[in-house]
Amino acid sequence: MFFLAPLALYLSPALKKMPAPEKKSRTEFNKLHKRLRRDVGQAIADYKMVEEGDKIMVCLSGGKDSFVMLDILLHLQKTAPVNFEILAVNLDQKQPGFPEHILPAYLESIEVPFHIIEQDTYSVVKRVIPEGKTTCSLCSRLRRGTLYRFAKENKITKIALGHHRDDILETYFLNMFYAGKLKAMPPKLLSDDKQNIVIRPLSYCKEKDIIKYADIKEFPIIPCNLCGSQENLQRQAMKAMLTGWDKQFPGRLETIFSSLQNISPSQMADTQLFDFMGLERGELDGSREVSDDAGLDILER
Repeated sequence: MFFLAPLALYLSPALKKMPAPEKKSRTEFNKLHKRLRRDVGQAIADYKMVEEGDKIMVCLSGGKDSFVMLDILLHLQKTAPVNFEILAVNLDQKQPGFPEHILPAYLESIEVPFHIIEQDTYSVVKRVIPEGKTTCSLCSRLRRGTLYRFAKENKITKIALGHHRDDILETYFLNMFYAGKLKAMPPKLLSDDKQNIVIRPLSYCKEKDIIKYADIKEFPIIPCNLCGSQENLQRQAMKAMLTGWDKQFPGRLETIFSSLQNISPSQMADTQLFDFMGLERGELDGSREVSDDAGLDILER
């Protein structure tokens, strides 16, 4: 399978000699690592995220998601059937007290090419957004504009963001409940100006796996101080809802995510997406049975 490597490449020869607790811990980590590599590799293959000669800008915020994304992509780079470059990029937004030395020190320690963009978006957000209001929307737009500009200037072919499966589901329900749209975060996106391709290699990865992996690897996590805790954000409510479903109904989140990949436009109600006005009666040619009651079989069970 594209981008997937044998687990044996990452197993230590000394594994069998370890004490039982340590051996069990190492075995569990290897399983977790294998699962994340498999999920990232599958997403890359399904959406053709990475191609020969790509120069990928891995956006590193200092949070757990982007650290895990960089780590897994570096592992896949060693075994991938195509050659691609990785450039880790961090946007220093000039937040007061931001530990600007941490990311450069970490990236130098693992010998990864990187660049720090210095752009004072913090002052802009604080000046424009009233105290106590959500800063996420404006902050993300400013970040996106800065990163897109850097990508174009440096011949970046793909921009990798650290959004995972749970982020995609939360966005899906946020749009449904508050914006009246069936819309989420696509694993691969062409920017509005058609100049940048955004990829989300963690699209198939569960947040709980990412949290566990980041804890074991002990990445130097940097919290975001710009937005504060903002515990009452609508996204927090979506996260709580999904977490509850995952505990009460195991497998539900997987089913919901699968629904995003299995859309039937003719069974929805969007007149822009399907030509309902042009529907006409006709005779079946016998080659394919068509049901007008696509959803009734579920309701009648």
